[in-house]
This record gives sequence, structure tokens and C-alpha cells, in this order.
Amino acid sequence: MQDFERKVFDGYLVEIVNITRATAKEAKEFKQILDEDILYGHHNLIIDLSKCEFMDSTFIGVMVVTYKKLRGRGGIMKLIKPGLFANSLLNYTGTIEIFETYETLEEAVQSFRKQQDPFLKKIYSLL
Repeated sequence: MQDFERKVFDGYLVEIVNITRATAKEAKEFKQILDEDILYGHHNLIIDLSKCEFMDSTFIGVMVVTYKKLRGRGGIMKLIKPGLFANSLLNYTGTIEIFETYETLEEAVQSFRKQQDPFLKKIYSLL
């Protein structure tokens, strides 16, 4: 299994972190992946951290920088269920307040739909 896995769920790009410890070593590769996502026009990202129990400050920093890039392009990044210790690190550093976190992928996707303009909501309701 690769450390990072990309998939599309219900029209939204999801980056899955398949490692339990996300450190500076993995942060460089993760940053390249996220930068590539933005380069290809994905401005709404979901990061699945459900397998990740630990994140160091470098890895968290990559997510904060990516979040800022996305916001500057009118997008957003949402997190799925960081592990207990990883979540407490996000709380300790204060970065938890930046990110929207969800228990499931389905909840994260639903939150994007709630933020869309009325025209797009109507289109999705017809599908």
C-alpha cells in the first residue's frame, strides 16, 4: 500500500493518508501531491486522516499552507477523522480551528454541497 492514495468520491478529490505517523519525511511528498492537485484545478480537497495517529509540526504545516492556497483560489480543504493523538495535536497547536473535520467521507462531501450556490444545489438534487 502506498503512503498516499488519491481517489474521487462523488465528484470530490480525496487524498488518503495511509500512514500512522506523518512526519517531516512524509511531509515533502504530501506537499508535492497537494501542490499537484491545486495545479490541476482541484480547489476543494478532502484529506482522509482516519489511519493517521500522529502528525508532526512539519506535516501540519503542509496542510495549513495548502489550506491557505486553496482559500486564495476560492476553495477549501476538509479533514476526515484524524486519529485521537493527531486530533489532540491539532487542538494543542490551535490549527484544529482552521480546518473543518468530519467523521466520515460522506459527511465531508455533504458539507461541500451545503456550501454551493442555489443553482448547483438544484442540479445535484436532480441527479
